[in-house]
Amino acid sequence: MLYLLDANVLIDANRDYYPLDRVPEFWEWLIFQGTNGNIKIPIEIHEEIKAGRDDDPLTRWIRSQRTVGSMLLNEEVNLSLIRKVIKDGYAENLTDNEVEELGRDPFLIAYALSDNNGRSIVTTEISRPNRQRTKRHIPDVCMKLNINCVNTFELTRTLQFSTHWNNNP
Repeated sequence: MLYLLDANVLIDANRDYYPLDRVPEFWEWLIFQGTNGNIKIPIEIHEEIKAGRDDDPLTRWIRSQRTVGSMLLNEEVNLSLIRKVIKDGYAENLTDNEVEELGRDPFLIAYALSDNNGRSIVTTEISRPNRQRTKRHIPDVCMKLNINCVNTFELTRTLQFSTHWNNNP
C-alpha cells in the first residue's frame, strides 16, 4: 500500500504531536518510509507546504533535498481523474469559484483513485457525511469513490512507527 499524505498530516504532526525539534524520530521515519516507497507527498501538496514561511521548521523540512528526494511522488496527475473526483465526489455542477475553493484536495484524491486498491490517503480530516458540495471532507469523498482513507495514527500503527526512550539517566 502506498500512503499519500495530505498537508494537514504534516502540519498537525509538527504543531500537535511530533514537533520537529522534539520528536525528530518521526520525521526521520517519514523519510525512511518515503525512501522505501511506502509514503509519498504529491507535488501539489508539497508545494502547498513549501509555500510557508522561511522561518517555519516544517517549511524548511519540506524544502530540504533529502525530503524532496525521498517523499515526493514522482508522477503527473490524471486530469480526467480530477474531473471524476470533482463530479462524483463533490458535486456535478460546481461553479469555477467552488472548484477553486476545493484547493488541492481533488489532486490528492485523484492520485489515490489512479490505483484505489494500492493507494490510501492519510488525512487528519474527520468524516462529516452531512456536508455537501465544497464543504465535503476528504474521508467522505474517499468513501464515495471507494478509496481507502486513514488518519495519522492508523498510518503510524500500520507502518509501526515507534520511538525508543530510555528513562535511565
